[in-house]
Amino acid sequence: MTEVNRKIHVIGINSYKFEDLPFKLQNLFLETKNIAVPNSYFEEIKSWGENGLLKRKSFFSSKSNNELLQWLRSQKTDVILISRGDPLWFGIGRILLENFSKDELSFYPSNTCIQLAFSKLKIPWQDIVNVSIHGRDSTKLVEVLKARPLSLSIITDSNNKSLEIIKENLSELNLIDFYDFWLCEEIGFDNENIRKLDLRESLPSDISSLNIVILTKTKKNYSYEKLPLFGISDILFKTFDDRPNLLTKREVRIQILADLELPKNGVIWDVGAGCGSIGLEALKLRPNLDLICIDKRIGSKALILENSKRLNVKPKFILEEDIINTLNSRNLSSFKKPNRLVIGGCNKKTKLQIINKLGADMNIGDVIVIPIIDIQTIEILKKELEINNFKTNLNLIQTFKSLSIAEGLRLEPNNPVFLLRGKK
Repeated sequence: MTEVNRKIHVIGINSYKFEDLPFKLQNLFLETKNIAVPNSYFEEIKSWGENGLLKRKSFFSSKSNNELLQWLRSQKTDVILISRGDPLWFGIGRILLENFSKDELSFYPSNTCIQLAFSKLKIPWQDIVNVSIHGRDSTKLVEVLKARPLSLSIITDSNNKSLEIIKENLSELNLIDFYDFWLCEEIGFDNENIRKLDLRESLPSDISSLNIVILTKTKKNYSYEKLPLFGISDILFKTFDDRPNLLTKREVRIQILADLELPKNGVIWDVGAGCGSIGLEALKLRPNLDLICIDKRIGSKALILENSKRLNVKPKFILEEDIINTLNSRNLSSFKKPNRLVIGGCNKKTKLQIINKLGADMNIGDVIVIPIIDIQTIEILKKELEINNFKTNLNLIQTFKSLSIAEGLRLEPNNPVFLLRGKK
C-alpha cells in the first residue's frame, strides 16, 4: 500500500472571522498554502490570506463536485478544505471518505448549525429528527413528517425552492397547525437571523441562501367551534407520538361514517377504538347517540377523553380493557345493545366472537362495519356476518395525496383498507 505523505485538513467553521478559529487551526491555516473554500463564502475566507505578513496563499473555489475531488487529488502537499459546522454531519465528509483513505483525512468539526439554532431557541434537541433536502428530493422529509416528530430540523437547498416545498408538504399533510416554523438564517455568522413564519402568508422575499428550518410542535388550544361539520382533520386528534396507527385516517374514517348510516338515536359501539376518532366524530354528527368506546391498550381511555373534549362530545362509556373480557366477564345487560358497530384493532378470532356475541341480537336495519388490512380474513368474516343474517358488501379504499417535489407534484399512496359492511 502506498504511504500517504500529505493530509487533507477538513475544517468546519461557523464564523467568517479568522480570530474565531481555535489557535491550533489558525496556525494550521497560516502554514498551509493550498486552500479550498465553498464558492458561497469564498471571498470572506480569501480575505484571511490578504495580510501581507502571511505566506502567499492559493485558493480554490469549490462547488463540492468532481472538480473539487480532482483538485484535491492533484495536490502533493497538505491542503485545507473549509466546510461549515461538522463536515461529517450532512456535509462533505461522507464524499471525502468515499474517495480518499482515512489516513489522508483529518476532520476538525465546529458546532453544527442545528446545535446553534436550538441553543438560540432555548429548546432541548436530544430527541430531534434531522433531515436534509440539500441536493435531495423530499421523499425522506415526507416520510418523517408523516410520523409527526416533536421536533424536526431540515437542511435546505437554495437551488431547488426547498422552503416552498417544505411549506407545501406541511400543507398537503395537514400539518400547518401542528408545527411552529422557524427560519434560521446564517446561524453563527454576523448576519444571523431567526424568525418564526406564519405559513398562511407568503414567504419573505429577503431570505438568505444560507438557511435551515426548525419545526417544533406547537402548543395549541383547540376550539370545537371551528371544526367542520364532517371530515375532521387527523391533526386535531391526540394520539401517542410513537403509535400513529391508533388513528383511523380521515379518508377512511369518512367512508366508515357514511357506511354506518348513523341514525338520530341509538347506540354505537366502537371496538378497538384507538384514540376514538371514529366513534367521537359519529357522536359529533349525531349527538343523541350513546357511544361505547372499547380499547385494551394502556392509555387509550385518556386519549379518548382528551379527544372528546376537543370535539365537545361525551361518550356514554369508555372501557380500557380487552373486548373479550367485556363480552365474557361483564353483565352485558348493563350496556345497551348496539345499533351500529365498528370492529377494528383486533385479531380474526376476536372479530368472529364479537360478531357472534353482539351481531345475533342486533335488529333489522342495524349495521356493522369492519376495517380490514389482512386480506386473508375477509372471506371468513363475510361468511360469519351472513350466517348472522347480515347482507354484506366489500369496498377497497385506496387514496393518494399529491405532494410537492422540486419538479412539481407526485402522488403518494395511503395504505389500502378494505371495509366489510354488514346490514341486517
